[in-house]
Amino acid sequence: MNRPANRFLLKPISLAVAASIVLPTSMAFAQSNEEEVIEEVVATGTRLKGTATAVMEERKNQAFVADIMGAEQIARTGDSDAAGALRRVTGLTLVDGRFIYVRGLGERYSSTQLNGAIVPSPDPTRNVIPLDLFPSSIIESLAVQKSYSPSMPAAFGGGNVNIRLKSIPTQRVFNVSAAVGIDTENSGDVLDYAGGGRDWTGEDDGTRGVSAAIQERWDSKNFLDDLEPEEALELFKGVNREYGLERESADPDMRVNVTYGDSYDYDEDWRFGFLVTSRYSAQTRSSEEYELQDPDLVGDDIINVRFFDDIQGTEQTVTWSSLLTLGVDYNRQHRIDYSLIVLNDTRDEIREMFGNTENLNQAEGLRIRDIDVQYEERSLYTNQLKGQHTIPELNFMGIDWTYSLGRSVRYAPGNFNARFVMEDVNEDGIFDDENEIFLSDAQTAARYTFQNLHDRLENFGYNVTYPMTMGKWETEYKVGASFVTKTRTAENRRFDINTLGVEDRSILDGNDFSEIFSDSVLDTLSLSSRPIIRDTTIAGDDYVAGQKIDAYYLEADFFYDNKWRFTGGARYEDFRQVVAPLDPRTNQFDLSDEADRSQLAFQEDGFYPALAVTYFLEDDMQLRASIGQTVVRPDLREVSSATYLDPLTNFPIAGTPGVSTTDIINYDLRWEWYREAGNNVSVGLFYKDMEAPIESVQSPAQDGPPLIRIANAESGEVYGVEVEFLQDLAFIGDGIWDNLFTTGNITVSDSEIVLDRQNIVEQTGVSAAITNVERRMTGHSQYVLNMQLGYDSDNGEHSASLVYNVFGERILIPGIDGFDDNFEQPFHSLDMVYKYYPDFNSTVTLRVQNILGEDREIEFNDTLLRSETRGTGIRLSYKYDF
Repeated sequence: MNRPANRFLLKPISLAVAASIVLPTSMAFAQSNEEEVIEEVVATGTRLKGTATAVMEERKNQAFVADIMGAEQIARTGDSDAAGALRRVTGLTLVDGRFIYVRGLGERYSSTQLNGAIVPSPDPTRNVIPLDLFPSSIIESLAVQKSYSPSMPAAFGGGNVNIRLKSIPTQRVFNVSAAVGIDTENSGDVLDYAGGGRDWTGEDDGTRGVSAAIQERWDSKNFLDDLEPEEALELFKGVNREYGLERESADPDMRVNVTYGDSYDYDEDWRFGFLVTSRYSAQTRSSEEYELQDPDLVGDDIINVRFFDDIQGTEQTVTWSSLLTLGVDYNRQHRIDYSLIVLNDTRDEIREMFGNTENLNQAEGLRIRDIDVQYEERSLYTNQLKGQHTIPELNFMGIDWTYSLGRSVRYAPGNFNARFVMEDVNEDGIFDDENEIFLSDAQTAARYTFQNLHDRLENFGYNVTYPMTMGKWETEYKVGASFVTKTRTAENRRFDINTLGVEDRSILDGNDFSEIFSDSVLDTLSLSSRPIIRDTTIAGDDYVAGQKIDAYYLEADFFYDNKWRFTGGARYEDFRQVVAPLDPRTNQFDLSDEADRSQLAFQEDGFYPALAVTYFLEDDMQLRASIGQTVVRPDLREVSSATYLDPLTNFPIAGTPGVSTTDIINYDLRWEWYREAGNNVSVGLFYKDMEAPIESVQSPAQDGPPLIRIANAESGEVYGVEVEFLQDLAFIGDGIWDNLFTTGNITVSDSEIVLDRQNIVEQTGVSAAITNVERRMTGHSQYVLNMQLGYDSDNGEHSASLVYNVFGERILIPGIDGFDDNFEQPFHSLDMVYKYYPDFNSTVTLRVQNILGEDREIEFNDTLLRSETRGTGIRLSYKYDF
């Protein structure tokens, strides 16, 4: 398109001022008056610095310590979801690609809100929300409050993450973007299997679901127990058996996003607006892995007893999301917004795993081959209605309220695992996985698992603020309340394929489950006296839970002579929770002990105060300090002694009735300097004193992975220092230095918990052979570093960022039986994002992720426990603004 005749570039200081003025309303300007000298102002030269300046202004005005990341900053780093973006925030680390640890504290120590409201979680074992559910395309900003304030939920440990979604625009917005990408690990063919016909939509078409005959038996509480062999065979014929491996070339990653919104004025007082945005993405990731399951300690030597030393895996993900926002504004004093958020994330993973067990090993001329398929659909549906009202007649008193009704679902049909045995028949030292292989002759040659979870959460809250001025004192009083009602139902079913029920063992030869048990084979199958299907659903697989929180708070904010700010108050919470593990066969409690039953109902109430003081050293420099008392409560399943499998680790986990809450006293001190042109620097100190912190411990296992138990440590503490900065490089010299800036943060911290073996044994009722009774908290990294080097061209047509992130080693699995703790090793992430603006409507983006090709590794005692290769991803996208 034609360039404007008059084009002026803004220097950094001018841009900082302009951005702070215009960001809340509009980022584009056009002058149609012919008498104006400036036809158009183009402020694309230092995009990130402009938006970062506005974000820093919001952070500066917070009464409590907080960090905020805007949409443009997220776009600059190229992160595709909230989880990836949040790892750029000072002191935050990302675990398993979906959970955020704030200041080294695990996910249970952080809370998440959506537009200031609590929403349900689709995770079957945790209350927290997996943050990879939220695509960056619908996010306006991410706010992380690290020091507690009474307006926040009292369940506050590391911090509170508030995901603020896009709202109605001030002018028409219409854009479409599309992206394609590849990953270096996907070169060549990748593993695949015959799934459903609608997999590309992220929805199973029923292929993986259980057959109607088996579902009917489960619904009528007539489980697959003590079946006659012929009856079991008929049921098996209706089961999906198409789990044979295929090798296919991977499709390229793809992503499409559409956004449309506008606002309209009616008369002089009314304004109406809407925003609709939808995104679809699909990607494939292949990897090579190693997994040690059972080491043995012989003297000082570690012997690998059970392990998989050759794992090939492929994960396909399909995500789609939609956001609809409607808003009405009257006289700029009353505004009501409605938002509908629909999110879906589907993961389909298949792994081929070669390894040894204690009985099936190479020394015996044997080796195992496992096929593992994990499929899950996670969905979140949330309706939110919120209002903001200003009443000038009452000294501009403000009233705002929020009502949120949400539902989350996790649907995991037909997860499948099968074990094959390879025998070196010709003794050539080669295990032939085509000709010297057979399906395991065992009660559990294969296992089918079906899981369903429904979470429903209703949240209503309101706040009333009243400002007053008395001499040199400017004050604001704030009162509010929040009411949360949450219900959850979870259902788990499983059955095993018992090949001891087959009379002719020769049919088990082969490496393809679908061929071994094809329809033609099953029609002529000779049976033994044992049924080929056995139900292995156990008591405690089902549970129902409820939670109710009624909270009220009072907060006051005092400014004195523009030099001092005092903010404080208290929150009262009445917390009630009940968890009922059920026996699926009887739908009765899975606990016979009356004492255990009584502990499933959990109730507590209390006051949680906080105080923050800010001293304004200069107009652009301030020192803030705060103290707050908070609590962290056990999750829903952590107060039930029923055993369940964590879908993230496949480790069996058993909660502990009677686990007590963790009381925390939080201390924060931060110095902030907001300099010219948006440059800034801050240094913060924090300390947390914890009583009875909730932690994971292990009990030795007889066969398979160790049993994880939930217990209270005696005491704990977390402390550290955070440094953050933004600095342009123009001070170095003229030329290219005017176009460069750097921003980053570093957190150095430590933690310590003290455990008592005997107390844990008494609390959990099982052996607790803990190796280290004094150690860091699970998931805590002693350092986190983020660095970014940015470039913006003079003509505003090019921008680039080089982004680096690394975290220090962290304990993922505490050690037992003399073994040290298992540490996830540092992961050095280096990404590059380049943007080209060929005209005022178009944006071309190239992103290269994991340039260093780092692998994920977990180690203990200098021994590799797990590893997973990660490829370098390359993505090219195009966005057009109409």
